[in-house]
Amino acid sequence: MRLFADDFPKPIVEALRAEGHDVLWARTDLAGTSDVALLDRAESEARIVLTLDKDFWQIAVQRRSPLEQSGVVLFRIHPATPESLAPLVRAFAEADTTWAGHISIITVDGIQMVTARRR
Repeated sequence: MRLFADDFPKPIVEALRAEGHDVLWARTDLAGTSDVALLDRAESEARIVLTLDKDFWQIAVQRRSPLEQSGVVLFRIHPATPESLAPLVRAFAEADTTWAGHISIITVDGIQMVTARRR
């Protein structure tokens, strides 16, 4: 899967890469880039954004053109340590779903998805 990890811990990014995912990491690959620019790049490269930042939800909803090739997956857990995130990231990676075109939230209680397309 082509992914963009926004504010994720390094061990999670490394684990995703070790599993064969193509992961760009904001901290090293795109440091200093705004959230809007990151989402635009994710859309142009058909990458799913993995984030802990609620702002991405709002940015995705307010985009002039809806997400079609990318999506946003917001992980909500506290504390967001590698140990607590790992099961949620595993659920994401193993889910049989299409993430592109959706804004999703993953918590310990499950996955919620909303279409990112305007009607």
